[in-house]
Amino acid sequence: MSSQRQLQVLRAIVQDYVRSREPVGSRNLVDRHNLNVSPATIRNDMAALEEGGYIAQPHTSAGRIPTDKGYRLFVDQISVIKPLSGVERRAIGELLDGAVDLDDVLERTVRLLAQLTQQVAVVQYPSLRRSALRHVELIPTSPRHLLVVIITANGRVEQRTVESATELDETMVAELRARVNAEVAGRNAARLRSVLTSVEEAFAPADRPLVADVLGTITDTLSEDAEERIVMAGTANLARSDVDFSGTIGPVLEALEEHVVLLRLLTEMAAGDVEAAARRDHPLAVRIGSETHHENLLETSIVASGYGGEGTESVGQLGILGPTRMDYPTTMAAVRAVARYLSRFLGG
Repeated sequence: MSSQRQLQVLRAIVQDYVRSREPVGSRNLVDRHNLNVSPATIRNDMAALEEGGYIAQPHTSAGRIPTDKGYRLFVDQISVIKPLSGVERRAIGELLDGAVDLDDVLERTVRLLAQLTQQVAVVQYPSLRRSALRHVELIPTSPRHLLVVIITANGRVEQRTVESATELDETMVAELRARVNAEVAGRNAARLRSVLTSVEEAFAPADRPLVADVLGTITDTLSEDAEERIVMAGTANLARSDVDFSGTIGPVLEALEEHVVLLRLLTEMAAGDVEAAARRDHPLAVRIGSETHHENLLETSIVASGYGGEGTESVGQLGILGPTRMDYPTTMAAVRAVARYLSRFLGG
């Protein structure tokens, strides 16, 4: 980008195209935007932008539309995101405050985000690996079977069953429960193994096999790679965006059905865009078109943010997916606001 004026012209083209869905001509830019230059200068700037790959002409005699490269530059120049209105913020708070458990709050989150953006909303369940533990409950369900209930600080609950080689001693189980909870509170999977070793050593040799099985179950559950899942809402919004796709929305819908695709993208965005987000005043990551690296999503963009922590400490990701022709500033504001409210809610 050779000049600040060309950046202003690109910004105007993006804004007009997002609003009208029609290619933008130089005359429209003169009429709608106070660029303080002649139409000939704007045409020259548009020619330079086209040569640089920031805009393109969809067909002869048409105006210009942004390319993925143009959208990327536009998004990268959004250094400050406008806040949502007071009404919107109150609506977010009231909706999430009414949730009764983690499943409920995540369902409410995606519905709200889909309504705010008119796009497809996705939220990843809090990762067990990155979640701090709140409590472990041990419940005998038969003379030789023990139910291990693992509750994370953000409300996620996992249950596993451990079988004992001998009949359970309720006194020993109660002591194990107390010792485990004294050690695990506030710790995540990476910090558990070292502290749980001392728990096993505190028990008589005859009890250690069961203790080891219980402790192994806890650490293995919190270290699982395949436990991630997502909640999604707003798929019907894509139908209203059908004109934004060169073919049909079928390939996009197919990609959305493969939750593993979205999980991979969200994970990559969380890991790869932290440094870039740190340079701005918002922890947002944006993938545009070909940046998704998925054939069926080449005409879509994803705006995502971590929640439940900062940067790489986030316990999960949430975001929206929609056509590349989207209102990025408004969408980014909505994603950021909902992520902050969700973090606050889960933090208690």
